[in-house]
Amino acid sequence: MADYTAKRIGDMEAGFGGGFIKARAELGVTAFGLQVIQMPPGYENYPDHDHAESGQEEVFAVLSGSGWMDIEGERVEMEPDMLVRVGPDTKRKVYSGPEGLRMLVVGCAPGEPYRIAEGTELEAV
Repeated sequence: MADYTAKRIGDMEAGFGGGFIKARAELGVTAFGLQVIQMPPGYENYPDHDHAESGQEEVFAVLSGSGWMDIEGERVEMEPDMLVRVGPDTKRKVYSGPEGLRMLVVGCAPGEPYRIAEGTELEAV
């Protein structure tokens, strides 16, 4: 039997009021972090953070909408077909544009086995 999982994003469990879709857990991925982040229009409360403690680097892929990322004071525009990689020690904060922003975020610590982050497991059983 083939080993795969296929699910629509809208059918996946979400946290933080629907803004953090637990794609990794829903698909059964165990090798790397994988989440969908949805931000309403004009959202400014995405946390300014880095992953220095875990060593995780992240790649952000814009699925729909637009916005920008503040990467240590440098503004990087985000729109569909844009990919942005941010290293673990670098602070980043994302802002959504007037139509909101939906992005796929992939993360893992280079050279380390993946450790599932707290809060990314499914709550519904």
